[in-house]
Amino acid sequence: MHKRKACIVILVVAMLIVTLLVGCRMYPLTKEKNVSENESNLEVEITNKEADMKVSEHNDTGTNYEVATVRWEDWGEDYHTGYPDAAAEEVAINISWNMILNTDWGDRKAVLLEGGDLPDAFMGSICFSETDILTNIGTFIALDDYIDEYMPNFKRILEYDSTMKALATSADGHIYGLPSKKPCRPTVSNQMFINQTWLDNLGIDMPTTYDEFVNVLRAFKEQDANGNGDPNDEIPYGEGFADSVMFFCVPFGVTPGGNNTYSMTLKDGKVVFIPTSEEYKAGITAMQKCYAEGLIDTEIFIQDDSMRDAKLMNTTPVIGCAPGWTADATFGANADQYVALPALKGPDGKQYISSDPEHWNYSRYEFVVTSTCENPGKLLSWIDKFYTEEASIQNFYGSFGIGVEKDEETGTYIVLEPKEDMSADLYAWVKSLRDFGPKYVVDGFNDKVTYEGENGDAAKLEIDKNMKSYASKAYPNVSYTVEQLEMLGALYSDMESYIGRNQAAWVTEGGIEEEWDRYIDTLNQMGYEDFIKIQIDAYNTYRINK
Repeated sequence: MHKRKACIVILVVAMLIVTLLVGCRMYPLTKEKNVSENESNLEVEITNKEADMKVSEHNDTGTNYEVATVRWEDWGEDYHTGYPDAAAEEVAINISWNMILNTDWGDRKAVLLEGGDLPDAFMGSICFSETDILTNIGTFIALDDYIDEYMPNFKRILEYDSTMKALATSADGHIYGLPSKKPCRPTVSNQMFINQTWLDNLGIDMPTTYDEFVNVLRAFKEQDANGNGDPNDEIPYGEGFADSVMFFCVPFGVTPGGNNTYSMTLKDGKVVFIPTSEEYKAGITAMQKCYAEGLIDTEIFIQDDSMRDAKLMNTTPVIGCAPGWTADATFGANADQYVALPALKGPDGKQYISSDPEHWNYSRYEFVVTSTCENPGKLLSWIDKFYTEEASIQNFYGSFGIGVEKDEETGTYIVLEPKEDMSADLYAWVKSLRDFGPKYVVDGFNDKVTYEGENGDAAKLEIDKNMKSYASKAYPNVSYTVEQLEMLGALYSDMESYIGRNQAAWVTEGGIEEEWDRYIDTLNQMGYEDFIKIQIDAYNTYRINK
């Protein structure tokens, strides 16, 4: 009896050694943990064989899961009938999709978090904020142990990419939601666009410095730039689809992020709250001078979205310059008249842009599993398949043959023209998960993608080639503790309102120089020191996680 046990032990050990040796051959280390992220030119592309083996070990056939997701519009069910459902079949599970419209989600979310009938999981960072997750820990399960056993692709990415690790890890050290790094996203998010037709009409060169820019705005105001015979209908600088005050201040060293609620930035590695910075003060001072000259839309602080849109897309263009995502998205039918404004040299001789590559390319909480899920492992084995480049490009544009084709010989991809009568960008939303759901591509992946026809992403990436060199390190997407979130909620609402009132008054009426000290003192009385300490602590925690 003892001899038989000994033989079994020897056999098991031998099998484990063989497995480890094979594993070492299949998955060589791609990168040491301390290597700089900028050196990420190796492919983090694990085959799905290991994940499939894990599923088969634990698999009863046809396990059913309900996955809810929130969508901007009811664009049908094609977003999941391609790659997501095919991947589920590969691991022998069935996904029942529950699509919820964004307009209904607020009420539905409140009911679910108060004890409603929860699905097994939620797909997409649109579903829950960090506050939702961390203040309802009993509703969502920690995924740490499941990742080790069921997610070889994602586990290897955490070892390879320190940003993904930092984004995945909440302030309490656990992983409650899965992050993503999207393909075909630029370094520059929103940026300034200027009317090239107006420049041509007036025989003016593209400005390259802030002073030249102001002279162009004056010319737009004084010389009937749109050529319609009305010298008073031009608005040299208008409100766009991004913070028009912050973007006016960019040449003064103000570098707002793409998606930063708290207006945080980094300067020389230190955490800075933009509305208390000297750069902000200088930018507001300069903007007030332009406002006093009539170069800024007089309704910039009081108009609603419909008023803004009517000006941006007026039959005869009336806006000379405004910030936004692309010319198409900002100016509609007038887009062909607008081009990206170069990164202007500011008073210090340096060129700045608004950049936040982490916020735009990366995201958190793209997949969360609820406490009602009976077998999370199988579900996560399915999601682990999403963390390959083939899955990522399909889940961003549409499955192979629908939104994308792959050249197997070169390993490159081509984004196809829409097969239906709609824009390429809308087609991608209809045919894929698009911005939402787990994804991952290594740095340099965008160079492997070409576009068959006109595409907003392609246009943005083309602009990005010339702009991204001016990008500075942005304040990252940090994680907060529950206590920090509660304090931020109590502090920031009043601070934000106070900052907004002063900003509007200083641009339209002046007085920032005389009132600045009082302004800072008032913010301190509102709890600014506690606010900035939270931001510094959260940033330090992020760096530790990374």
